[in-house]
Amino acid sequence: MNKIYIPDGYKPPLDRYDLQRAISYIKETFQHEFASALNLKRVSAPLFVTEDSGLNDNLNGYERPVSFDIPAVGTNAQIVHSLAKWKRLALKRYDFEVGKGLYTDMNAIRRDEDLDNVHSIYVDQWDWEKIITKEKRNIDYLKSVVQEIVDAICDTNERLAIRFPQLNTVLKREVTFVTTQQLEDMYPDLTASQRENEFVKQHKTAFIMQIGGALKSGKPHDGRAPDYDDWSLNGDIFFWNETLGRALEISSMGIRVDATALDRQLKISGCDDRRNLLFHKMLLNDELPLTIGGGIGQSRLCMLIIGNAHIGEVQVSIWDDDTVKTCTDAGIMLL
Repeated sequence: MNKIYIPDGYKPPLDRYDLQRAISYIKETFQHEFASALNLKRVSAPLFVTEDSGLNDNLNGYERPVSFDIPAVGTNAQIVHSLAKWKRLALKRYDFEVGKGLYTDMNAIRRDEDLDNVHSIYVDQWDWEKIITKEKRNIDYLKSVVQEIVDAICDTNERLAIRFPQLNTVLKREVTFVTTQQLEDMYPDLTASQRENEFVKQHKTAFIMQIGGALKSGKPHDGRAPDYDDWSLNGDIFFWNETLGRALEISSMGIRVDATALDRQLKISGCDDRRNLLFHKMLLNDELPLTIGGGIGQSRLCMLIIGNAHIGEVQVSIWDDDTVKTCTDAGIMLL
């Protein structure tokens, strides 16, 4: 079901020409800033992977990948949901060293996505991955990387405001860290998304940690596949979006599973059948590097910094008739 919200008195902050200039500037500036901060090199990445490779991200476990056959190869392929697993294998294949990593433009189709102001069936993000040592598989290192990403976002926002002084987005650099269990303890009667909104409304910039495992209530805060993030060492970066009056997730990231964490999370999730896939065999045999990584939404970052009310203002996708009419009536042009 599609849900769309138009803020009272909303008008697009930039005209169509300046909007495209701003989008281009954000993407060029941010990827340079964050790649420099994290010591990342850009690489090319696949749009699709084979079904039997085990490399596709199954997200929450119920989303259906877009699949197609390749007669010339004699196999079936899937459009990626994300490159969470592919990146780790690529670091090994490309001989990256400890302390260095990669980033890439990731484009995905998530056809089962519920559409609203910030969700589209088309996903564009910077996927990144970096090799770390065993000693850096800890909360303190995770927090330091989060702060570097937030600083890169804030630097980009401040530079954009110089180019386009009519924009007035204010972002808070100081990150408040909180676990999903702490959120449940604070707001036991609220849903997970409501907890996020309440907390981020108060703190403006937050990293919500430890997503995937069951909380004291018996339910997880949100779903996470068992075979990329270590659920005790992951989280989402949120900013408060003044235009929409809600928390906006910009990045999902984390320190990746080692053999021990993968073994534990496969058992918890009832996904032991994945142990026979190539990627999972390599992980369980300690044949892949230890890494940290994540994805940073390109369109979401643009709409946050520019101040747009709908993600369709900054990316091209397909929308239902009601959304198109509502936006048209409100003077919002969907690309």
